[in-house]
Formats: sequence, C-alpha cells, structure tokens
Amino acid sequence: QLQASGGGLVQPGGSLRLSCAASGLMFPDYAIGWFRQAPGKEREGVLCIDALGTSTFYTDSVKGRFTISRDNAKNTVDLQMNSLKPEDAAVYTCAARRFVCRAELGPYTYRGQGTQVTVSS
Repeated sequence: QLQASGGGLVQPGGSLRLSCAASGLMFPDYAIGWFRQAPGKEREGVLCIDALGTSTFYTDSVKGRFTISRDNAKNTVDLQMNSLKPEDAAVYTCAARRFVCRAELGPYTYRGQGTQVTVSS
C-alpha cells in the first residue's frame, strides 16, 4: 500500500527527490515517515510529516538539506534531498501510521519497499 521511488545514484552535492505513494488507506489521516538504513548501520528515522502537515526531523544531519511535503490529492509524500553527502547513502523506506509521527519504525502500520540512494563521485 506504500510505494517508495526516486532513488538512484547522485554525486556529492547533488539532489534527489524521493516519493512515497499510498493506496488503500485514508491518506489524509496518516503520518508518513521516512527511514533509512545504510549497510552495517542501524536504521534511523529521517523525517516525518503528520496528518496536519507538520514535519519533524529525527536526524540532525539532514536539517537544512532535506524537506518533506505531502499532497493529499495525490496521496503522496515527497522527500526532497539537497546537498547530498556520501553519508546519506542508504536504503530509504517510507512508512505510515495514523495521525502522529514516531521516531522508530515499529509503531508504523504500513511500510513500503525501500529505494536505494547512492551518493558517490
């Protein structure tokens, strides 16, 4: 019910826009979170946008570079990633839960398949 897309290979300093498309749920009622996991590292929350459109950062390193937005008419949430760094490389996954965001993936009801982001010259 969630499909993440938009990953790929980008050079350091470049940008990518990830999209999470939802189906089969009352999308406006759901908070959508983005999580990432790099090889050998623990999964971490990146950004989340709640049902009211308020965004929450869970990773300080992306502040000022990443933004999140939602389009309830299209049932999508986008993660705009600018000034990408090699340490941003990971598999990015979106997840949904009712109304409010949480920093951990566990409380999310739905999760999509990940999309790979590679940052390399």
